[in-house]
Amino acid sequence: MWAEILDIFSDSPSQAQVVRFLLENGLGINERGRVTVNGIEIPATHLSKKIGTDRRVVDATVKRILSNPTISEIFLNLRATPDVSRIAESLGLTVITVMPDDAEQKGVVGDAVRVIADNGISIRQIFVTDSHLSEDPKLVIVVDETLPPFVYEALRALPQVKKLIIE
Repeated sequence: MWAEILDIFSDSPSQAQVVRFLLENGLGINERGRVTVNGIEIPATHLSKKIGTDRRVVDATVKRILSNPTISEIFLNLRATPDVSRIAESLGLTVITVMPDDAEQKGVVGDAVRVIADNGISIRQIFVTDSHLSEDPKLVIVVDETLPPFVYEALRALPQVKKLIIE
């Protein structure tokens, strides 16, 4: 679906840039044509500065989203979720980042979760960057404890794993 959304804006690189930013950051819109994060409005001027575009481009993008029934429902219901990996160290948690060989390959998430769960380790959060939205797609798993070396080795041995980072 993300590829379809980006395709709708392929005729306007500046609007496509706004849409990509909204999707990457979990920003939605409301019926009044404002960008929101979990219902809180964000001024178009603030977004335009962050994105590096004009406020009018942000406004035009939101209007275009609202005029398209296929995608308006998505953006009207989009919600942001806290990324626990950014505060994991403060909470005493471990972050496992899996960089896949091919993000389109099936089984990356399931196989990694199976290795962790089969070894009795509790998962606190899983976050996957969408390969259509990110140049470096990855799987981020936050767990309750330090990984024993044999779990690290089992994850590293998965055929889909190109690189494994433990923090």
